[in-house]
Amino acid sequence: MGALLASAAPAMAQDHAPSYPLITHTPYFSIWSNTDKLTESTTTHWTGKPQSLLGVLKVDGEFYRFMGQPAPKYKTILAASDETTYTCKYTFTEPAAGWEKSDFADAAWTTGKGPVSSRESVKGIRWETKDIWVRRSFTMNELPKERLLLSLFHDDGAEIYLNGKLIYTAPGANGDLQMFELTESASSALKTGENVLAIHCVNTGGPGSLDVGLSVKLEDKTDEAVKVAKQTSVKVNATQTYYSFKCGAVDLNVTFTSPLLMKDLKALANPVSYITYEVKANDGKTHAVDIYQGVSTTAASNTAAQEVKAETYNANGLKIMKAGTTEQPVLQKRGDDLRIDWGYLYVASPTYNARQYISTEDNAISSYLGTPGTNATVVGKQLMLNTLLPFGRIGKNGAEKHIALAYDDIYSVQYFGTNLRPWWRNTPGATIDGVLAASLKNYLTVMATCRNEDAKIYLNAYQAGGEKYAKLCVLAYRQGLAAHALVKSPQGELLFLSKENFSNGSINTVDITYPCAPMYLLYNPELLKGMMNGIFYYSESGKWAKPFAAHDLGTYPLANGQTYGEDMPVEESGNMVILAAAITAVEKDPSYAKKHWKTLTTWTNYLAEAGFDPGNQLCTDDFAGHLAHNANLSIKAIVAIGAYGKMAAALGDTKTAAKYTAMAKDMAAKWIAKDDAGDHFALVFDNKNTWSQKYNMVWDKVLGLNLFPKAVYDKEIKYYLGKQEKYGLPLDSRKTYTKSDWIMWTAAMASDPKDFQALVAPIYKFAQETPSRVPLNDWHETTDGKQVGFQARSVVGGYYMQALKFKLTGKK
Repeated sequence: MGALLASAAPAMAQDHAPSYPLITHTPYFSIWSNTDKLTESTTTHWTGKPQSLLGVLKVDGEFYRFMGQPAPKYKTILAASDETTYTCKYTFTEPAAGWEKSDFADAAWTTGKGPVSSRESVKGIRWETKDIWVRRSFTMNELPKERLLLSLFHDDGAEIYLNGKLIYTAPGANGDLQMFELTESASSALKTGENVLAIHCVNTGGPGSLDVGLSVKLEDKTDEAVKVAKQTSVKVNATQTYYSFKCGAVDLNVTFTSPLLMKDLKALANPVSYITYEVKANDGKTHAVDIYQGVSTTAASNTAAQEVKAETYNANGLKIMKAGTTEQPVLQKRGDDLRIDWGYLYVASPTYNARQYISTEDNAISSYLGTPGTNATVVGKQLMLNTLLPFGRIGKNGAEKHIALAYDDIYSVQYFGTNLRPWWRNTPGATIDGVLAASLKNYLTVMATCRNEDAKIYLNAYQAGGEKYAKLCVLAYRQGLAAHALVKSPQGELLFLSKENFSNGSINTVDITYPCAPMYLLYNPELLKGMMNGIFYYSESGKWAKPFAAHDLGTYPLANGQTYGEDMPVEESGNMVILAAAITAVEKDPSYAKKHWKTLTTWTNYLAEAGFDPGNQLCTDDFAGHLAHNANLSIKAIVAIGAYGKMAAALGDTKTAAKYTAMAKDMAAKWIAKDDAGDHFALVFDNKNTWSQKYNMVWDKVLGLNLFPKAVYDKEIKYYLGKQEKYGLPLDSRKTYTKSDWIMWTAAMASDPKDFQALVAPIYKFAQETPSRVPLNDWHETTDGKQVGFQARSVVGGYYMQALKFKLTGKK
């Protein structure tokens, strides 16, 4: 490849992240490292579930682990449902005292097959009451030497007893099966002969679930033969993450590249990521080097318990491994904390004399240290796709090899009853084998393009807002893109459908589109149109008959109509109108607005009627609850009406332009008088002792509407600077938590670059110091930097607002 690319990683890179993007394409194909050192944890899906990438470098017979951690080995004492269905006894009626004891007479209890759930999709005991009591009997012939681990999924609170002894109390809900190490005292309750595990679980609201088992963690000496590589650096660019290691006498650079190039839809839609390995002797001598790379099949399953089939084959001069569930439930699950369990994961290598084989995840390292297998097809659970790359003798000049990871989801989403294939399949005759071959053939070109685009993205942000701002934008880039699916509608329109990650799992939520829009307005407005096209179609087809915009199109990946329980009329209508005007401004062309003018007019007239002093409506900050007389929501309506007027002018309709521009200016003047609280403007019109970020006002500046005078901005910014906490400006006076995307919008309202920097700096500090090691969470506590909720959401595309303002106005 010539010069070692990672060894010359650009200085513009971000060198710390709450979580590091490795493989990032869609809400389902998205793998991250949640520790500063790549060796300190198992890599995970953005939801936090393990999706292991495991790497080992061999130097002259010495082994160095540089990626991930080996899977722990467990011995099951009592299986939970991730291994098998199980028989238990249960009752919904409060039992007599002593129900938890091993000798309790439970003959009258019902016998059923676990787990327990009120969810329709879960096979097991149906639970519709508030309480459930469960007993599981099992026999032990010999006691383990290790301390017990409790496998538990509780929704909500649970109390767990072993032979009458309370061994664990679990408040709240934990969302899925998790391992909890029991105390020595709790473990001592296990005995030879008959044992009883007894559980009481309470459902305080929403779906209820209970699943439970016992195991022990086994000591694994295999990894003792493997040293841990010394990581010397990590850097994150927009499309690439670089790691450098010292492995004895050899230096190793590892680069993860997901070529999400917004200006090139073919590249953006390509489901292929690369892992590049560059090795070079650091002692002036030559050394025998090879690399082992393992990729877990959990990347192709929702849970580790699902059976998968993996196989090896050759095609187009490549060595390829393929894995997917045997069940293949295409588009059968919808919701938030889910991973894909249909379609197929691929690992491909140029020949390189590479060797590929399949093992289980827990013996991946031992298989490499021993004699690797030659199996071509394996069916099982938690398999590992293993690739061995021989480098031969390596000296000071070094060498480079790379592999490709890809995912073919067959069908990405369902759109009003039609299953849609991923965008890359729109090319006639496209196959995943062909895509892999082309991607590896074009490797050098792709890598060069990514480096160039990374430099441009950083430079654009740096020129608009400085170093800290640019590094935050870099962190946001891949996360924002990978929270979408790119498909073509049956009507032939581009759809770029977001998933509302770790919120409620909605698909194509309008108030997710709104905050993430600045990044797409900067780099490809067609993608923003792809977020809006489905919402316009929903209304214009008659499927959504209300005079305001819908909140969403469904629950990911099923876009069959709104599933959110409550409308956000002013919020979503204002969002759609403002974004249509932003597209008009960026493209200097009103064609998109003209195409949807009738719908935009209906929504704008709704805003004119109901937007100035909104009733008790939800807004995008719905997690904070309902709020009547919301001043920031009022601003959204005012700005949208002004934006509509500006679009009308662009269309040459001077009469309509004059009418709505005058209306917006009149409403803005009334707003200033109504919301003025002296040294600031209030959160709500009827309580001057409140305050809030008026982030919606930024569009007045960005679009050049000139509805609010400079004095209004200056008053607000001055007040905000006096309300900042260590990790940012609170959202409003109700709580000390904040939304980082909105802070970036609020900062962009500042007239003085120093004020902008003062508002951005705490968010950079948050990104550097937050103890919550997840892909950027946009809802955090400003006092301690901890995550409050949300993670891996596309809304961080809103960080690019200052760069958008700079592009459209030339002002920092």
